[in-house]
Amino acid sequence: MTEAVFRETTAEPRTQSVPLAHLSLELGHLYMEDFEAGPERLREHFAEVRVWVDAARAAAARRTGGKRPRISTCFLIDDYFTRFSTPAELVPVVLEEAERAGLVIDYLARESGCAVADKIELAEAVMHRLVESPPPGSHGSRPPVSQTGWLANGQRSPGSRSAMGEITGWQPPQETAARNHSVFMDVELWSEKDGQRLWSCPFLAAVWQLARLGLLRHLGEPVLVPRPWNGRDFPHEWDRLPPLIQLNPTAAPFSAYRTCTLMPNRFLAVEDAVRLVLDQIDVDSGALKQVAERSAREGAAVPEAVAQRATYVFYEEPAGAVTAEES
Repeated sequence: MTEAVFRETTAEPRTQSVPLAHLSLELGHLYMEDFEAGPERLREHFAEVRVWVDAARAAAARRTGGKRPRISTCFLIDDYFTRFSTPAELVPVVLEEAERAGLVIDYLARESGCAVADKIELAEAVMHRLVESPPPGSHGSRPPVSQTGWLANGQRSPGSRSAMGEITGWQPPQETAARNHSVFMDVELWSEKDGQRLWSCPFLAAVWQLARLGLLRHLGEPVLVPRPWNGRDFPHEWDRLPPLIQLNPTAAPFSAYRTCTLMPNRFLAVEDAVRLVLDQIDVDSGALKQVAERSAREGAAVPEAVAQRATYVFYEEPAGAVTAEES
């Protein structure tokens, strides 16, 4: 006799799927100092980016077997660390300078939306999905990332005393997956002042990559979802602008199998840190499965490692541009 098995539907939450393009092409991720430098700085940026856009599109077409790939473009504005001007004054200038270079921005996002979007603490949720890779020979003396706010890709250089209190000589840090030699990184994910947590640029950028890759969920629901913008005037306050807006009604989907980011070379260290973070996130398994199945059906297989799905083009900035120290 076969026994019937009853389950509550709420016990098996479903992961809602999102539409996916082949490539999410980011045309800019600049600090407020860049905007403060005036339209000329944006003009230089988009002129340089335009040189590489065709190459990124050609690479996407090659991966799809010569078929026309679905490609969407996006632009991220930093309104989290500093706030300059207003959306009403700034966004039209960005769109105008992009158009001058022959570029169309399909989606525009606010960096603060990577911290909190639609009252959902996105950065906090992603932080709780971090799974640190234990270095070989580690003995649990290092506090977890949830306490320290620091994430490493290996074993930090130990102090002058061992766990047994013995005085030891200096020992170098060790990368967990080193090939011949270590490239050790230790990334600060947040800082705190007066009880307020300030998320770091690399960590917010990791959240941004997960959204662009269609892998960000909250209780199975997609988050940081683009809202259509009807072309009306932009608001005079940043908090009145949705975290992510769709400017081009005919654009390909915002999220994609792969991402490509075109940016100044001063962001190289930041994006190295982003990849370290992505390598240690327990990404929603339902979202990963959906992407794998759909990309396989399309013949557009993606790398198994999430960090490998993000690519970059770093260009050399002209003299007088904002430096990493200034930003």
